[in-house]
Amino acid sequence: MTLRRGTTIAVVAACGAVTTMLVGLVTNAVSESQWPGWLGWLQQHAWFSFAMLGVAMVGVTVLLAGLSETRTPTRPEPSPRPEDGSEPPGAALVLRSLPRDTAAFTNRSVELETLVRSVRDSQESGTALPVHVIDGMPGVGKTTFAVHAGHVLSERFPDGQLFVNLNGHTTGRTPVQATEALASLLAAIGVPTQQIPVGDDSGAVTEARATMWRSRLAGKKTLLILDNAASYRQLEPLIPGGSGCLVLVTSRKRLAAYEEVVLPVEALPPEHAVELFLRLSARPADSLGQAVLEELAELCGYLPLGVSILAARLRHHPSWSAEDLRARLIAARDRLGELRAGERAVAATFELSYRDLDSERRRFFQRLGFYPGTELDAYAGAALGSVSVAAAREHLDALYDAHLIDEHPGSRYRLHDLLRDYARGLADEGGSMEHVQAVQRVCTYYLAALAVANGHILRSGALAPAPPDDAARVETPPMESRTAALGWLEDERANVLACIRRANSLALDELVIRMAAALAPFLRQAGPWDQAVGLHRTAVEAARHTGDRRALAGALAELGVVRRFMAAYPEAIDALNEAAAEYEAVGEKRGRADALNQAGIVWYMIPDNDAAARAQAEALDLYRELGDRLGQANALADLGMVRRQTSRFDAAMEAQTEALSIYRELGDHYGEANSLRDLGVVHCLMGEYDVATRRHREAFDIYRELDDRVHQAYALNELGVVRRLTGDLTGAREAHTRALEYYTELGERFGRANSVRHLGVLDRLEGNVAEAIRVLEDALGSYRDLGSRGGEAVSLAELGVARGIAGERDRAVEAFRRSLEIQEELGDRCGKSELLNHWGTLLHSSSDRAAARGRFEQALGLARDIGCALEEARALEGIGRCDWMADRQARAEASLREALDVYRRLGVYGAVHAIERLLASGAA
Repeated sequence: MTLRRGTTIAVVAACGAVTTMLVGLVTNAVSESQWPGWLGWLQQHAWFSFAMLGVAMVGVTVLLAGLSETRTPTRPEPSPRPEDGSEPPGAALVLRSLPRDTAAFTNRSVELETLVRSVRDSQESGTALPVHVIDGMPGVGKTTFAVHAGHVLSERFPDGQLFVNLNGHTTGRTPVQATEALASLLAAIGVPTQQIPVGDDSGAVTEARATMWRSRLAGKKTLLILDNAASYRQLEPLIPGGSGCLVLVTSRKRLAAYEEVVLPVEALPPEHAVELFLRLSARPADSLGQAVLEELAELCGYLPLGVSILAARLRHHPSWSAEDLRARLIAARDRLGELRAGERAVAATFELSYRDLDSERRRFFQRLGFYPGTELDAYAGAALGSVSVAAAREHLDALYDAHLIDEHPGSRYRLHDLLRDYARGLADEGGSMEHVQAVQRVCTYYLAALAVANGHILRSGALAPAPPDDAARVETPPMESRTAALGWLEDERANVLACIRRANSLALDELVIRMAAALAPFLRQAGPWDQAVGLHRTAVEAARHTGDRRALAGALAELGVVRRFMAAYPEAIDALNEAAAEYEAVGEKRGRADALNQAGIVWYMIPDNDAAARAQAEALDLYRELGDRLGQANALADLGMVRRQTSRFDAAMEAQTEALSIYRELGDHYGEANSLRDLGVVHCLMGEYDVATRRHREAFDIYRELDDRVHQAYALNELGVVRRLTGDLTGAREAHTRALEYYTELGERFGRANSVRHLGVLDRLEGNVAEAIRVLEDALGSYRDLGSRGGEAVSLAELGVARGIAGERDRAVEAFRRSLEIQEELGDRCGKSELLNHWGTLLHSSSDRAAARGRFEQALGLARDIGCALEEARALEGIGRCDWMADRQARAEASLREALDVYRRLGVYGAVHAIERLLASGAA
């Protein structure tokens, strides 16, 4: 629209300019009189003058266009919901194995032989398997053929078979985007959702997911069926890069793909259609009559779908003759005469089967056409049909027997696209409100089921989204454990998101808000987080439409939390600050406290310690006012982390100890483990390594019981630090490497950067300086990408040490200087003390002993102020070595022996032995 408007402006302006100049030139040429005053000057300088007039006209034209662009509309326009950026996310439904083969498959021997031969030839010659595109009209049996071929070929692809419905031509469903399909495929092959790439640039995310998808299937022999594709553009990112994978694509369109084998599937030959009819009708041929059979097959257009349904009618009516069936089918075709020939043939069979249902089952079938999802079970069917689950099962079984629905593994059902169209067409005859009411009912069902699932996955004491008011009357699936709840959530993810999309398109804002809140706990844990971002943006817009500020605050808070998970810290802060303001405006103290607590965590990670401390202190006051014990524990624990980061170790210990007590009182094992881990960090900084090790091991054991691999990795990293400081470099490397594997598997970028940095330090201590520099630069880049100033500072400090050892003194000093600036900005006195000790060591190695001693003295003062025993010992050792080299033996020995005492108390025996050797040698 903008390009078209700009082009119009340009053309109009250019035409105006040219016209003005031409008119002026003509006028000047034919004029015989002298123009008066300043007009005479214009007459003498025609080209210049009329050029200026042309420019003026261009300016006027553009100005008028700009005014029309910004003019306020005289009447309100409807909100463009699908295009306003707030459309809910979608999700692809992926089956980890093929749907079951069907009895409706008949012959297709030529097509099947062509496919099998193509696959066999490629595998035997070692060439890449081409993409096989199966195309044909609706109802011709493309999917049935693909599934049957998949079963025939499955032994050739032992690494798995996957089936994806891309909804390319499904009424009421948006075609699945490649990025959504890739997320579902990656999850289906075992990639943890936290590891699946996310981000705001959809093109970059799609490319990253496609790269991961191809790398995971490299060297594998996997069969992938991409059903109901809309275009090759939709498919291209989904095609594996390896040569051993077979891709079967079904589509109603002829797709333009490279290196493809096209397998057109036509209507059945008449004799095959008759054979299929006989097999499915369970009637002997001689009892029906060959001529009538041939006519019935012709009336179905020789389409397998129509033949299957028609044969099912005859099987279910033993008293009917073939002639009875023919007469009914002709009457149905006459009623549907407005349809195209191919569609009329199939729809006539639908009509015949539909008319054979009783009124209750007809109504149930109609309502299935309104289901927003792809597959449904008896519980969702009960909600749609406003019947009991038992009745829904009976209806679904009967419809399956009548070939009006397909059955999928797990007692789930799906309508063929043509049947969905037909059912919706029937239901639409009753008016649009029936559609809205059906969506409302199924959304209410999902809200009730989500409430049950959330009861298993939320932490003890956490507030769960409220179930619907009539939840007691809604039948929900049995979910008796956390594992069962997570399994149900994963199975229903695509359907719930589809329901939210439909509710959003119908402007059912209250339902959109409530369903987004109910699905939020699962998406927090399971991701993908860009899917969660899309969902919460939709809820934010819905809340703005309704003017519900409390709902707006809740949606903004969830958006901020997910943004934090994605390391999009500025966006997280913006959303959480707005949420806190909205909560305050409506007097919602609990919500405001939660938003402040989450904002404080983000400030801590950036880090802005002052802002983090203020946010957590205010949250803590609100929680105490409300008597919210879990909230108090969370705020205390997070406040303790801020105090630890600013080297206030005693205050950090006090806050974490109180938080730990509350968590244990509440039986919140997750919170207990977090507090134990952070207490271990504080004990480590204070030089209490035995206690630190116990705390980290206790935390790790709890995380393992909770099956929380992300936090297991954090505990492993902290254990690795303690082992390194106590001289166990082998144990440290083992812990950091294991943590790195977890982080990489789960896609936790901040934790991965920490592991990489720790491994770089170990490389330096083991003498592999070049590798240490490479690894530490990797960590530094990651911290900068994440906006982590604290991580950047400590990486720069370690890089300075490594570069100093490598003889790059100027680069080392520059790294130290930049690190010191950040440490002072953050107020991290422990980090600053460590940095000054490193700097002093570099200066000492360069024989700049006076400057070195000055750095060590600064480090000593800081370390003693904050109680950091290790840095105190390092500073004393540095001062002693400087004095030793300056021949001040007595002063040197005093400092060295003081350092020796601290090292012994800490158990840092490597440093103890080094000082003892120095003292025994009597020389520097």
